[in-house]
Amino acid sequence: MHIPHVKNQKVSVLFVCLGNICRSPAAEGIMKKLVTDNHLEESVFVDSAGTSGWHEGELPDNRMRMHGQRRGYDFCSLSRKFRYDDFELFDYIIVMDDDNYWNVKKLAKTEGDVAKIYRMTDFSDKFSHHQVPDPYYGGASGFELVMDLLEDACGNLLNKIKSNFE
Repeated sequence: MHIPHVKNQKVSVLFVCLGNICRSPAAEGIMKKLVTDNHLEESVFVDSAGTSGWHEGELPDNRMRMHGQRRGYDFCSLSRKFRYDDFELFDYIIVMDDDNYWNVKKLAKTEGDVAKIYRMTDFSDKFSHHQVPDPYYGGASGFELVMDLLEDACGNLLNKIKSNFE
């Protein structure tokens, strides 16, 4: 997988799921904590969005926030809808599943836009999942699985970004 060279430049990462209330705000919160723990706040910007606007302006799902709190994360971003301008603003657009991939790709106008889209699981090395499943209609084990997948993939993504700073 090709990671663009970003030496001496602020890198921007956008996580995308359907409603921006479970998976993508969790990825945002996990990545922000990793960025802070690695003292990279001046080098890496993180945000999240959803392909639908159903929950625009809302906090993440209470269950997701509770599972995050148990692991020391603060999932407090407000939901917003993905828009075409995000292709210009972000270096990495990380989607959670195939539906998100195709919905984001439909908005791409150039090959450069498409080249910015990655699947979250592209960065996973502990799990063989092809997608990060939506835990919204499931129970606690689904939220825990999402947390495990996101922690693994976010850690690896940050390591790849950091390697380009060196």
